[in-house]
Amino acid sequence: MAFVWNIPTKILFGAGKLGELHKETPLGKKALIVISNGRSTKTNGSLDKLQEELKAWGAEYVIFNKIQANPIEPTVQEAVDFGRDNGCDFVVGLGGGSVLDAAKAIASMIPQKEGRVWDYIMFGTGGKKPLTEKALPFIAITTSAGTGSEVDAGAVITNPATNEKTAFFGSYPVLAIVDPLYMLTVPKHFTAYQGFDAFFHNAEGYISNACNEASAMIELTAIAKLAKYLPIAVNDGQNLEARTQVAFANTLGGMSMDVCVCTSEHSLEHALSAYHQELPHGAGLIMLSVAYFSHFVEKHACDDKFIDMARAMGKVNADKPEDFIDALKEMQAACYVDNLKMSDYGISPDEFPKMVQNTRDAMGFLLQFDPIPLTDEDMLNIYKKSYR
Repeated sequence: MAFVWNIPTKILFGAGKLGELHKETPLGKKALIVISNGRSTKTNGSLDKLQEELKAWGAEYVIFNKIQANPIEPTVQEAVDFGRDNGCDFVVGLGGGSVLDAAKAIASMIPQKEGRVWDYIMFGTGGKKPLTEKALPFIAITTSAGTGSEVDAGAVITNPATNEKTAFFGSYPVLAIVDPLYMLTVPKHFTAYQGFDAFFHNAEGYISNACNEASAMIELTAIAKLAKYLPIAVNDGQNLEARTQVAFANTLGGMSMDVCVCTSEHSLEHALSAYHQELPHGAGLIMLSVAYFSHFVEKHACDDKFIDMARAMGKVNADKPEDFIDALKEMQAACYVDNLKMSDYGISPDEFPKMVQNTRDAMGFLLQFDPIPLTDEDMLNIYKKSYR
């Protein structure tokens, strides 16, 4: 029953909520708007709407539009310098989880007196410096449903020089806006990748040895909603109800990470996309998932929890842990992601040993939360069984 619930972010959730930003108390005089290097915020209209809302506040703004799908440290540092040079006193992240992660780090880093972003990373080759100055106020506006980054304090940053993809811990957003109207144009395959990222945040949290009564309540609710509504959102992107339900489950996944912890599936995937930047995080998780969860099923690590998740996914008569694996495969088939191949992204089996080591070095802290310990051989076998 022990847990700590301390999520200080105010959440505006629902269709049309971006249009209510101007009703909130202004956070500063000049915003740094952080967006991706793509066109999604222009295509879906969210950037124009955000600019209207900031003008209603009387706030000036500048735009940094270079964030990659897996944000890299040099780009994040460039944005920090850009925000400082332009005298920005608050940050707005507008986009998917990568943008929100980058913006979170940027808001934390702008006030620091010295060093680069990587100097404040606590894992791997990071400099392990503590943040000594208070972060700038940060607004997280999510236009995708995958990471839950709008309600947590963590960010994932990649160092391309060392092939490390690991966590930066900053401050929580002051305000989060989750408006499904701006998710209607997310392409089918990205809807699936992002939705499964949210699914695994919750499924990993539920089997984690850090799971508690509060997180279990969140995780099972999210798992049920994603199993029901993600295939609908993938097949009919304009279905606002399905988009809203998936967005809600995504935000719950962020809350799960606030009161619980993911397991090593995320560490294993980060090693994949650290070496292969073009691999979408959610796609990598999907590739690993059946072998990963099957390992714990075969070891009978937490049979009751797998049965609980299978029932939440619609298998109401589930009575064995293997029923979860069946439900997972069926959900992936319904979302057209059951045939993803590592080889399509240039991944080769001869890379797996270094990826096992990378898992331990860059994100090894998640291994302690697995329901039973994974050995290097276990991780290598998961990679091998996942390979196509």
